[in-house]
Amino acid sequence: MNIEDLREFCLSLPGTTEDFPFDEVTLVFKIGGKMYLLTGLDGPFSINVKCDPEVAVSLRESYPAVKPGYHMNKNHWNTVDIDGSINDNTLKDWIKQSYQLVYSALPKSVKAQLAGNGI
Repeated sequence: MNIEDLREFCLSLPGTTEDFPFDEVTLVFKIGGKMYLLTGLDGPFSINVKCDPEVAVSLRESYPAVKPGYHMNKNHWNTVDIDGSINDNTLKDWIKQSYQLVYSALPKSVKAQLAGNGI
C-alpha cells in the first residue's frame, strides 16, 4: 500500500473527510468530524488507527510493525509501519475497524446527519 492507495481507500468509506488540522504534513481522515486514521506525509510511511484495547495489545504482540499509537492514547490507538510486512487486505480491515469504532461512538444526531447524506 502506498499513500495514494491509502487515500483512495479511506475516501471510499462513506462520509469520510480529509484535512490537515495539525500541520501541513499530517493527513487526517475523519467520520462525523472524528479522526479514525492519521498518517504523516514526511518520514517513514506509517498510519495511526483506532483499535479495541484488547485487540490492540494482541496485534502488537503478533506483528512487529504494530506499535502503541504515536502521540495518541496508547490504549486505543496503534501505529502501523507500512513496510510490506502486513498485506493490504489486513491493513484495509484494520482501517475499516477503526472507521467503525469511531462511527459507533458518534452521537445519534451526527449519525442522523450522516444518514441524511446517504450514509
